[in-house]
Amino acid sequence: QVQLVESGGGLVQPGGSLRLSCAASGRNFNYYNMGWFRQAPGKERDVVAVISWSSGATYYADSVKGRFTISRDNTKNTVYLQMDSLKPEDTAVYYCNADRDYNKMTRQPVDDYDYWGQGTRVTVSS
Repeated sequence: QVQLVESGGGLVQPGGSLRLSCAASGRNFNYYNMGWFRQAPGKERDVVAVISWSSGATYYADSVKGRFTISRDNTKNTVYLQMDSLKPEDTAVYYCNADRDYNKMTRQPVDDYDYWGQGTRVTVSS
């Protein structure tokens, strides 16, 4: 069993930065691929970024490539999402998720993952 708790969301101006964190508790965190997906008001859930259990592979949605960076620290059981050059269209609730199937995590639509958190809200507005 893995529990995920996101933090770091908030209000930021266009062009600004935020870093989201996802703290995992429970057993075997190191064996799970981790990722972030988001859901904007009235829209479907979208995959944002994924990182493999060993940090050897990463995936980014085209909409965030070059602006967002996913990383993980297995010694702290934490995964991060550094978001730079934020745009109003990045406004959404961001969810951390964990799954044993890396390829599933990179596919749209968002699937039923092994675990996911309660989400943290990001608002990009002037």
